[in-house]
Amino acid sequence: MEKRQLGRNGPQVSAIGFGAMSIGIADTYTSSVRDDDAAVALIHRALDLGVTFIDTADAYGSSERQVGKALKGRRDSVVLATKFGFVNERSGQNQRIDGSPAHVREACEASLERLGVDHIDLYYLHRVDANVPIEETVGAMAELVRQGKVRHLGLSEPNPATLRRAHQVHPIAAVQNEYSLWTRDPEEAMLPTARELGIAVVAYSPLGRGFLAGRFRKPEDLAPDDWRRNNPRFQGDNFRKNLALADRVRELAEEKRCTPAQLALAWLLRRHNDVIPIPGTSALKRLEENVGAVDVQLRAGDLERIEQIAPRGVAAGERYNATMMQLTNR
Repeated sequence: MEKRQLGRNGPQVSAIGFGAMSIGIADTYTSSVRDDDAAVALIHRALDLGVTFIDTADAYGSSERQVGKALKGRRDSVVLATKFGFVNERSGQNQRIDGSPAHVREACEASLERLGVDHIDLYYLHRVDANVPIEETVGAMAELVRQGKVRHLGLSEPNPATLRRAHQVHPIAAVQNEYSLWTRDPEEAMLPTARELGIAVVAYSPLGRGFLAGRFRKPEDLAPDDWRRNNPRFQGDNFRKNLALADRVRELAEEKRCTPAQLALAWLLRRHNDVIPIPGTSALKRLEENVGAVDVQLRAGDLERIEQIAPRGVAAGERYNATMMQLTNR
């Protein structure tokens, strides 16, 4: 397994991490892991394959607890990341962001307890709270570092200006953004800003929420309660247009004798030596497939062909619904 560094002064991690959202939230994905033993076995297999970077969040249902269970006896071999910020309204129907210092402290203590660990290696603000200055949120997060409860800090989906302000309060080791062949938004401003500041970019949903892996041929392939049914890119004409993109990725993958998922991950790895993708999966076979992307070699000509297949803005539809889009790029 290749290694990459989390920021200028952060730890070394595997070039491909493991996103643990799909093991924690039942009825969110078509094939979510609903059994603790299966979740633990999946994480153990990831560790055996050389994955040393595990990413979870307090918003991912039982994920933190399952990750903590899997890391018993193996904690020292893993760089553990989790996130805070999403909180449920009393109605239970909507979510809001709370970046207040009080919630920072409260959320960290709760995550430490669920994970069963004495420190978190990388602690992210899951989304920026528009009602709390980022300096206040990061200031409270920095206090957790001074207390030894957290080692490094991160932000998810900030805008470049907010990232700069946060970095002035305390060094930010990593910024998390959706980044893949069909979501190349970070290339415009976030990647240059992160590189200037010495901050790693962690790419979530690097397989286009499974679309680029060739898993879906029609919307009905998704379970009735799968949240992606409400995602604009999985609906109507957008689905059909994006399916054509996935088919072109599959054709090139066949030429390269790899899977579409491996091609999409290899593109991130070979195009950027400071980007760390964290694909999520609930299946051992898919996990092994994803890790195998480190062995896929892409030459300059391959990268040029991929650029022609999937230029910036190629995906049809927004990457989130309107409500969730308002929480990005803050």
